[in-house]
Amino acid sequence: MSPKEISKFLIGIELFNELTDEQRLVCATNMKILEAKKGTVLIEQGSNRDTLFIIQKGTVTEYIERDKNKRTVLNHYKASEVFGEGALMDNYPYAMSAKAATDCRLIVLHRTEFSKMMEKNTGIVVNLISAASRIIARRMRSSSYQDSNISMRYATGATRIEKDMMGTKEVPADALYGIQTLRAVENFKISGVTLRLYPRFIKSLAMVKMAAAKANKDLKEIEPHIADAIVEACEEIISGRYHNNFVVDIFQGGAGTSTNMNANEVIANRALLIMGKQIADYEYCHPNNHVNYAQSTNDVYPTALKITLLYFNDKLLVALKQLIDSFDRKSKEFAHILKVGRTQLQDAVPMTLGQEFATFSNTLREEIDRLKENAKLFNEINLGGTAIGTGLNANPKYKKLAVNYLKEACGYPVKSAKDLVEATQDTGAFVMYSSALKRLAVKLSKISNDLRLLSSGPRAGLWEINLPAMQPGSSIMPGKVNPVIPEVVNQIAYNVIGNDLTVTMAAEAGQLQLNVMEPVIAMSLFESLQHLKNGITTLATRCIDGITANEDHLREMVQNSIGLVTALVPKLGYEVCSNLAKEALATGASVYQLTLDKGLMSKTELDKMLSPKRMV
Repeated sequence: MSPKEISKFLIGIELFNELTDEQRLVCATNMKILEAKKGTVLIEQGSNRDTLFIIQKGTVTEYIERDKNKRTVLNHYKASEVFGEGALMDNYPYAMSAKAATDCRLIVLHRTEFSKMMEKNTGIVVNLISAASRIIARRMRSSSYQDSNISMRYATGATRIEKDMMGTKEVPADALYGIQTLRAVENFKISGVTLRLYPRFIKSLAMVKMAAAKANKDLKEIEPHIADAIVEACEEIISGRYHNNFVVDIFQGGAGTSTNMNANEVIANRALLIMGKQIADYEYCHPNNHVNYAQSTNDVYPTALKITLLYFNDKLLVALKQLIDSFDRKSKEFAHILKVGRTQLQDAVPMTLGQEFATFSNTLREEIDRLKENAKLFNEINLGGTAIGTGLNANPKYKKLAVNYLKEACGYPVKSAKDLVEATQDTGAFVMYSSALKRLAVKLSKISNDLRLLSSGPRAGLWEINLPAMQPGSSIMPGKVNPVIPEVVNQIAYNVIGNDLTVTMAAEAGQLQLNVMEPVIAMSLFESLQHLKNGITTLATRCIDGITANEDHLREMVQNSIGLVTALVPKLGYEVCSNLAKEALATGASVYQLTLDKGLMSKTELDKMLSPKRMV
């Protein structure tokens, strides 16, 4: 190819879009043609970047060498696509390899030639580096830190043009999401918490879309081959695939429309590929006209949210039962150990350490029923209500079919609300459930406070129990160990309590036929559930299971306690016991020893009166 032919070929390739015809010709003059046979290694992992490649014909495979016998394919480049543009910016080692998958003809620009252009053609160089940076940045925005989605880091950099009511935009060519998702990404750079960080919510959205497609197929509202492709795409998403394309921030305006459209676009484009069509060939499967048929964000989003919360509640209950079991084991282990009970942080009457730990398990056991009871509210959904609950644009038979298909997909006994208009605007179920999470958090925080007090010391505190030593406690005080696990549970509780207030205010902010604040309700509940589950598991496994009792110290405190005298009232009477308490306080002597010294009771009688069985 001559420089003029190369220059003509470069027209339309994004990297060279901002160059004039004259500038493209200058680039072409510095480029060379490389004929590569199938299997030729073009880039070797670990070698220095030195070449920009533009494919004129053929296909190139990009991959990472894991070891001698294992490779992970990252991408397949085809004609008119560019790779290796990082060589224009630096000569750092390549993180991947590339080889010709077929016989190829490539146009190449070596770094040495590009360096010469820097001296004479600064404007060209600036434009090329700017374009390369933009392409690389876009790839990074689409990146996923999981190996299963690693290919998104190496997207080709090519774009496609999509159009909506606002105009047109360039969308990454390989992305399954579309223009409305891209607008949401640009509009809502808020929390950095994207949908893909909550895979269960993505799966719930796909379950709703799959149920809708099946119902619409049965009703002949959507052509069978389109509905089947949508269902297959949803099944793939439910299995965990393509989650890296769910890129919108969970914190968003619009009542969740951006989330719904992210799902619609990903499912539509995957369905198109399943049908043998091209991405964005929406004539054959459209995000709104097909995937979102007979639906609105206003029934899809809350329905998906509710079945997600049902799943998360199940996981929370598993963790909570584990913690209860841990406390139960300790209550049995410590059942024979007598200690001083306290009210208002002052000595009260004796009890066993086992009783103290039993109260922890029993108070938490109550929360299992509360959580189950409140989570049942999520079984009532408004799917089929569409925009405001009237069912506009949905077949009258659609609601029943869709709900039944969803029940089958999610495994929960979901049912249609009696009044869909009311159900569409009502967020009371979220308020009730959030309050149950807050109640659990308050109890966990109180327990954590007790554990910190009981383990305080070891020389100048209560020092009744020992928490497992998890890490050094101070950067300045050698030997110090802190109760870090109860401390983090306290902080989780404060976070959950704050989230409950957020849910309350968001629910109150609903207006007329819709509450647009559901995204912050979702984010708050997801965060509370995730933190509680992880915190509870951590408390059980890294704290409670390893607690030991300082039995000798506890016995000594019981014998020295003024509160001990209360147990002697039935035998000695109130006035005698009051005098014993007064003398013990004045002299520092123990009630136990004073009783023996005064001959009020024998040691055998006294020990019997103070036995754990009688005391508790």
